Amino acid sequence: MNETFEPLRGDEAVAAVRAVVVGIPPGAVLSYGDVAELAGLGTPRLAARIMASGKLGRGTPWWRVVRADGTLPDHLQITARERYEREGTPLRDTRAHWAQVDVRRARWAELVQYSGGPATSKNEPRGSNARPVRRS
Repeated sequence: MNETFEPLRGDEAVAAVRAVVVGIPPGAVLSYGDVAELAGLGTPRLAARIMASGKLGRGTPWWRVVRADGTLPDHLQITARERYEREGTPLRDTRAHWAQVDVRRARWAELVQYSGGPATSKNEPRGSNARPVRRS
């Protein structure tokens, strides 16, 4: 089946990003690319812009979304590190960053279903019944 994928935009994109981010459990992270894919966005940059815009609302666990290398912008690292330590998020020992998540260990491998549902593979339609599983 060859379907044309049309990325979400506007308020729909914001709602989809929020749904993905609030579903990430404590101690786990996703990259901006993961969030973009699951939310049905065109690029990781759009996911990052939406998160930086403040439109996701208070209480959204922003620290659970990181760059692919496990870092956040410098101005967020101290606050994020406190939360990572509280949640038991695996961190890397580094002098270059105040906080760098060990993405290999902390990445949420299977993703929780949210409104609209993420695909668990490229061949499954959105809305499949994914189950959360964390790598140790």
